[in-house]
Amino acid sequence: MRRIRILIGDVAAMAVLNDTKTASAIWKALPLRFTVDTWGDELYGTIPLKLSPEAAREVVERGDLGYWPPGQAFCIFFGPTPASRGDEVRAASPVNVFGQVEGDPTVFRKVRDGATVVVEVAR
Repeated sequence: MRRIRILIGDVAAMAVLNDTKTASAIWKALPLRFTVDTWGDELYGTIPLKLSPEAAREVVERGDLGYWPPGQAFCIFFGPTPASRGDEVRAASPVNVFGQVEGDPTVFRKVRDGATVVVEVAR
């Protein structure tokens, strides 16, 4: 099992990567460090990987980690976004889901634009 730690200021969460090419590419690129933006209950930031769509979809689950190909972005979904219809969790356009946050993903609600994200292998 490939587990990662996501650190943003005083917010920390663990996540498990799935068995996709996207997850493998992100795992190999760790540690990652980037500045985050918020979009509703989504955090995203550009990472230095250019990956193709892989079973990409717009509607995801709370706690999903996604890679957004058009923006080369690492995304954390923890609730509705401006694109959501009702209570669904919807990306701006299709993302490659590559992992899932363990525990309550709403801890990320405390994070503000411009924060630094560190994603590393969980030890």
